[in-house]
Amino acid sequence: MKRLSTGVLAALMAVLCGLTAVAATSASQSQGNTGQAVVAQDQGSMPPANFGSPPSGQYPILFNDHHVYAKPDTLRQGRVLAALVRGGTVLIPLRSMFEQMGATVSYDPASKTVTVSKPGSEVKVTVGQPEVIINGESRPLDVPPMIYHGIILVPVRVISEGMGAYVQWVPDRQIVVVRYIPATPPPSAPPTAAPTVAPTVAPTPTPVPVATPYKEIFVAGDYIFSPKVYNEFSPGNTGTGSSYDIHGAWEFDAFNIPWMIGGNFEQFQYPHTCAGGVATPTADCYVTTIGGLGSTAVPAFTAKDTDVDARLGIKVADPRIYIGVGYLFRSTNYGYPRLNGVGFGAEKLPDLNQALSWFGSAYYYPNTKGNFTDPSGNVYTLSYNFLKYQIGFDYVFGNSPIFIEAGWQGLSGTNKTNAPVNYTANGPFAGIGIKF
Repeated sequence: MKRLSTGVLAALMAVLCGLTAVAATSASQSQGNTGQAVVAQDQGSMPPANFGSPPSGQYPILFNDHHVYAKPDTLRQGRVLAALVRGGTVLIPLRSMFEQMGATVSYDPASKTVTVSKPGSEVKVTVGQPEVIINGESRPLDVPPMIYHGIILVPVRVISEGMGAYVQWVPDRQIVVVRYIPATPPPSAPPTAAPTVAPTVAPTPTPVPVATPYKEIFVAGDYIFSPKVYNEFSPGNTGTGSSYDIHGAWEFDAFNIPWMIGGNFEQFQYPHTCAGGVATPTADCYVTTIGGLGSTAVPAFTAKDTDVDARLGIKVADPRIYIGVGYLFRSTNYGYPRLNGVGFGAEKLPDLNQALSWFGSAYYYPNTKGNFTDPSGNVYTLSYNFLKYQIGFDYVFGNSPIFIEAGWQGLSGTNKTNAPVNYTANGPFAGIGIKF
């Protein structure tokens, strides 16, 4: 009797040791093969369950140290469907595994698509299609999901990549090891007495990035078509030849203020003729002298009036409206003194960041003057009040830096000191420009 009891005790010890060794070996091999540290759930005093041998062609699954399997159509008492091996790929039951991991499984018979949902994760597979869609991202599968005895089986990659589970095939034990430890929320702190509320400083809000505003840098050249000129040399003759202008501007910021530097050069060319028609080279045409005290004979010639002004402005409104100061220089080819003076005005720059825009300027120079010496040696001061103006439209070709423009411009001068007569010159223009 004693000998029999000793034999029974030894057999029980061997069985228990063998089961424990299988679980321990499988877990250690699975952790070593993947290089990941997986912490097994504490099983307490619960021994690993053993439900006998797996069905033919199937392999047991060790899920979180529970050595379980069942027939393909059975799921009861916490058992998990056994795994299959097809084409060198381990397939495991989708519904039973995912539901044990706390996920919700739904199946659409029409499309044979299974959707697995869990906070932070969504997995979709379709029977017969070698892909798995994880959070909207498609990933290929070596073996497509299949239906086996009414149960959908999927490759182990679906479990590991879709739920973050740890899956390992242990060939020497002929067993599939699955480990899954769901994330657990941190324990709530025990209630404590409300602390004394101290004044708090509101956190500094993160500044929202501000887009750099568009700045204009451009230059344009225009031809002035048949300008009309009225002065002591022309009673309204039509300009011919080289009547043109060049203008441009540059926007920039300084001292947290938007500024503009601009400039405009223009030249009016027109014939000086006698009353009643164009004079011959030998004919004399009389003009009023400087000071307006008489007249003198001037042969017919082609007159050129040239002026250029530089401008500095401050933006006062959008879109691109500036007020500023200017300095005007004026010269001629008929012996008058060079005139210059300070003025002021307003300007609207074009909006070359859009297809169509308008522009314009008006600057007033109240005392543009220069000194003149007559043949007797007397020195006179010649001065005008000048108004220089321009208005037009621009059209930009798509994303090209090239644009075209057209409009009207002119210069008007009123006698201030010793001017023979008042002066006006104006006409339509058109040209081309480039933005930088």
